Amino acid sequence: MISLNQLVLGYQGRAVTQPLTGNIAKGSMTAIIGANGTGKSTLLKTLLKLQPPVAGQLSFTGGKAPRIAWLPQLAEMDRQFPATVYDVVCMGSWPVRGLFSSLNRQNRKRIADAIERVGLTPLTKQPIETLSGGQFQRMLFARLLVQNAPLVLLDEPFTGVDSQTSDFLMTLICQMHQAGQTVMAVLHDNERVSRHFPQVLLLTQDHFHWGNTVDVLPHYCKSSINLALSA
Repeated sequence: MISLNQLVLGYQGRAVTQPLTGNIAKGSMTAIIGANGTGKSTLLKTLLKLQPPVAGQLSFTGGKAPRIAWLPQLAEMDRQFPATVYDVVCMGSWPVRGLFSSLNRQNRKRIADAIERVGLTPLTKQPIETLSGGQFQRMLFARLLVQNAPLVLLDEPFTGVDSQTSDFLMTLICQMHQAGQTVMAVLHDNERVSRHFPQVLLLTQDHFHWGNTVDVLPHYCKSSINLALSA
């Protein structure tokens, strides 16, 4: 689905990664791991074309990017925006039906089904500013379900939510993958990565490791130990 060829990530021309080369296969499920400041979120934003790469090439199969469902970090979300749970989940249908097209019966059913699937039906008309962290994240996952995009990018999807909600959301991610969607997620929980993600991209300040989780994860554990010892 995606090919990286000597791709250097960064901001305003300043590199934060070494050149990355590799492929993201259609239908794969990849965890992006590494210390803070190594370019994990920057990679997702580069795939979204929210910021250009410093150098190298990024290409998509067929020459065109697929529809992408994007879950940013909770810290980047405006929780004071005057909207209800239904309003936010409804936004997931915009890429297909258009911004100014009215909802048809099929759209409304998909939205209602997604809200029910994440357990927020009683809160459908609730203002988003009143939601707890876990409820807010469930709402954003409902929007992802409505989008049903071929490529799903998740930036720290479990930050700020309780363990029960995290396990529930992890189940949804696995179901997306089983349905054929390509999933890439920035994560910090090695145990969760080891249990659920077949592929890992490890970013460090000096290099990267990309491949099967059983092969790559030990490199992350080793680098974490080295950082702790140097501190």
